[in-house]
Amino acid sequence: MKHALIAILFTLTACASVAGEPQPLPGSLTYGGKVVHSPYRPGTVVKNTFLGDFGYRVFESYVVQPDGTLKLTSQSTGPDFLWQ
Repeated sequence: MKHALIAILFTLTACASVAGEPQPLPGSLTYGGKVVHSPYRPGTVVKNTFLGDFGYRVFESYVVQPDGTLKLTSQSTGPDFLWQ
């Protein structure tokens, strides 16, 4: 039962992230409504990586907007290590 609940939770999480724009997580550059101004030209892609919940690595991409702020455009997770 516990494994079924975890599988359902992961499925719902995956559906929620596909439905709309990615939402900032704790560790994201724009989490909590922070406004970050970038020194880079508009259209430049800025990447961010941090350790998320349960030991998963979170990979994010931001695009610099014309006013210099960052807009979160993509977000994915993966293991923090590779089994060999």
